[in-house]
Amino acid sequence: MNKVLVTGGSGFLGSHLCDRLLADGHDVLCVDNFFTGSKRNVAHLLSHPYFELMRHDVTFPLYVEVERIFNLACPASPVHYQHDPVQTTKTSVHGAINMLGLAKRVKARILQASTSEVYGDPEVHPQREEYWGRVNPIGFRSCYDEGKRCAETLFFDYHRQHDLDIKVVRIFNTYGPRMHPNDGRVVSNFIVQALKGEDITIYGDGSQTRSFCYVDDLIEAFVRMMESPRGFTGPVNIGNPGEFTMLQLAEKVLSLVGGRSKLVFRPLPADDPRQRQPDIALAQEKLGWQPRVGLEDGLKETIAYFRQLLEA
Repeated sequence: MNKVLVTGGSGFLGSHLCDRLLADGHDVLCVDNFFTGSKRNVAHLLSHPYFELMRHDVTFPLYVEVERIFNLACPASPVHYQHDPVQTTKTSVHGAINMLGLAKRVKARILQASTSEVYGDPEVHPQREEYWGRVNPIGFRSCYDEGKRCAETLFFDYHRQHDLDIKVVRIFNTYGPRMHPNDGRVVSNFIVQALKGEDITIYGDGSQTRSFCYVDDLIEAFVRMMESPRGFTGPVNIGNPGEFTMLQLAEKVLSLVGGRSKLVFRPLPADDPRQRQPDIALAQEKLGWQPRVGLEDGLKETIAYFRQLLEA
């Protein structure tokens, strides 16, 4: 048993990670300020003897005794991170500094949940970890993209300067139960619109691509990365290399939900990447990991969750 801190632990990914860590026999401290996370996501854990929930903002120091830190705290969808872009950057940067300082003090291993957005609108396809990216540093998405890039910088500087035991993963589009229904992400958007019988909104002409990883697969990669040998820092791409256009995703959702929703097209947002697909060769080699859940099976689980949520 390890004492494990999960920042952003009541969010979409964080709550699934807490489930997994408790199932594996760990003692879990879930920290969240509930800006995008929800107590509903961890309500079923509150009576667990090895689970503790703490309201805290990672932009302020935290003094606890732990052996593992998963740093997931940060709004991860444009709707939320553009609501307060300064706070978003502070969450990534100050949050990283505070969690790294904690890890240094208690000699904990720490994992940073970074993002495929560090690659920006890529000139290289699929994206490998060696690619440095093509990011607009002053755009509307920059608070998130550059905040995560700076967090990676801090992690590797702490590793080099203080010999801190770090792990860095770059998350590609992930979906599944407990996604926020109004987070503006394409999977939740399409499913909620289809379930309500509303038009399906597609930005651009629908030819832009994304790769979708089911949440259970992602959490498995988190656990494997955290327990990988010391000295293997990453960064490692974590995602599903299956690539789909937005039109293909919309048609798949409509076929699974049914109904009479129509496709409507809107202008593409600024700096929205045209392509996104991970090269996961490193994860396969070092972690023995690859996704197992196909898009249709994952969408069925996600649709069932949102159907229940909307009915409630």
